[in-house]
Formats: sequence, structure tokens, C-alpha cells
Amino acid sequence: MAAPFGATWGTLIERCEGLPEDATLITPLSTTRFRVTEVQQQRIVIEDTDTGDSQPLQREQFEALLEHTRDSAGEGYDLERLPPKAEPYAAVLAVHPRYVLDQEEVRIIELEEANESAVLDETPHLSTTTDGDERAEPDVSVYADALLLIDALEREDPTDLDGIDTPELVNFYTLLSDVQRNANDLRKDVTDVLLDRVQHDRPAHGQYGSVQRTTRHQRSLKDDEIVLEAFADTRIDCEQVLGVDREKVDEALDVVGLSESAVYDITESEYVRKADVDEERKETRLQGLKDRLAVSDDPEAEVLRQEVDRLEQEIEELTEFSPGSAFGDGPEPRE
Repeated sequence: MAAPFGATWGTLIERCEGLPEDATLITPLSTTRFRVTEVQQQRIVIEDTDTGDSQPLQREQFEALLEHTRDSAGEGYDLERLPPKAEPYAAVLAVHPRYVLDQEEVRIIELEEANESAVLDETPHLSTTTDGDERAEPDVSVYADALLLIDALEREDPTDLDGIDTPELVNFYTLLSDVQRNANDLRKDVTDVLLDRVQHDRPAHGQYGSVQRTTRHQRSLKDDEIVLEAFADTRIDCEQVLGVDREKVDEALDVVGLSESAVYDITESEYVRKADVDEERKETRLQGLKDRLAVSDDPEAEVLRQEVDRLEQEIEELTEFSPGSAFGDGPEPRE
């Protein structure tokens, strides 16, 4: 028998009050991070960790979400049906030991019995580790190149390229080329994984945008003999496509009932494309990071400062020029 909402609400606010101070909750679709800042009898107040905006989550809205979840006959409530501002309700409700988030199916599910391990045991919607503790240098080439490019962008004014000296422009070009190449390599790896997760009828959403699965059709003409044979029984004079010119073939296809597959070898490849970009959120996030680094004394800011100091030292070593060095020494230059 399902517990009355009053009992569920009482347990939920107890769990929210017991969250560690550094606990960060994550919305299931947009992956927005927020913290519980105040627990009241009729509402739970949260704060976006990026923007600092506060939002009260009302008790009656939690009750409505709970009812929708129970009405789903054990399959869970589809969170894509939630309005964007209602996403935090699902993440907070999942703090309750009887409710869990299914990240793959993007649903919130009510368990038959409370499961304490589903609350703080490395759940995807809750982090109890500060961002500073999580910082680590990833072992991907684009990371180092991106840091060097960021440093170059901060040292020079990219909006006034004519006013930048040639050596600095060469640095810009080299770093931009390296970042583009390495980012494309990483993007291909990410695409391969996303293709296993993104369905045609269900775009995937992230904090900064969304992607959708799309099919790309590629055509290549078959051998000339096959193309001419395909048109042999039509009213199209084969001389019109003699030499099998692609434009002529397409014009001929427009006026006869011949299928493309008769004259083209058609292959399909699946890929994901950028469907939307939230530029405002990106700008807010970047400004927040810069402001926090400038004024904060917490460990995370110190980690960032140390990283910048280390980067500046590496840049000085990389840009040192020895008159006695030969152009033939060292690796071939990268394009």
C-alpha cells in the first residue's frame, strides 16, 4: 500500500535537511547543478550553483509529481513531460529513499520498498564532492591545447588581429589548428558513444544544448552499363544520360517513375548534429568561473590559480628561442 503523501513529504524534508553542506543536486535533463539552501514546512528552497538564482519548490507540486509517478503503473514517470523549471522537483524527490531516477530512460520510479543505498551511493543526480576535489587533468590532447589557447586569448586582443604582432598571430594559428584537429578527434569518439544512446524520436539534452540523431544519405552512381540498362525501358533517350552525367541523371529521374536505387548505390550513415546551443547559459557559466577565481579564497580557486601559474611557466619554456638551434631539430611542424 502506498504511503500517504504527508508521510512521504516528512521523510523528504528530513533527508533534505540531512544533506551535507557541499551536496550538489543535478537535474536529469539539462544537468543544471543546484543546492538545497532552506527547508520549510511547505516548500524547499534551492539555489543554482552557476547563476546563484533561488527557486522555491512547493509541496503541492511535489505531490502532483508523486501522483503522476504512481499512475505510471511501475514504469516510472517520463521526465521529458516536465516543464523546464520543474526539473529540480525530480532531482529533489529522488533524495527520498523510495524514489530513484533512471537516467537512461529519463524517468523517475517509485520503489516498492525504501532503498537507502539509492540516495547517497554515487547516484547520478547527487554529488557530495566539491568541484575543487574533482579537478584532474584529463588525458586528452585537446585539453592542453585549449589551455594554451585560452592563455593566448587572454594575453592578446583577438578582436583586433591587425594590431597583433606576427609571432603572436602564428601562435594563434598554430593553437587554433591543434585545438580544431584534436577537438574533432574527441568529437568523433563522443559521437560513437552518443549513437548508442540517442534515438531518432528523442533528442538528448545537456546543460549547454541538445543533440538529435539524423540519417545522412550518400549516393554514388553505379557503373555506366547498369545506369543505361535501367533507363533502357523508359522513354528517356539513353543519349541524354550518355557518359552518365550526374545532373542529367537527376533530371531524368525527375520525369520518370524510376527509383534512385536503380541508378545509385545508396548508403546511410548515422550521426548526431548540434540541434541547439544555449549561449546565454554558456556566457553565465564562464563569467561565474572568472568572477569566482578573481575574488574567492576557497580551495577550488587556489587550484585554478596554481594551474594558471603552471601553465604560464610551460608557455615560457615553450616559447623560448635559442639562436643556436637548428630548424631540422625536433618534430615536424603540425599543420
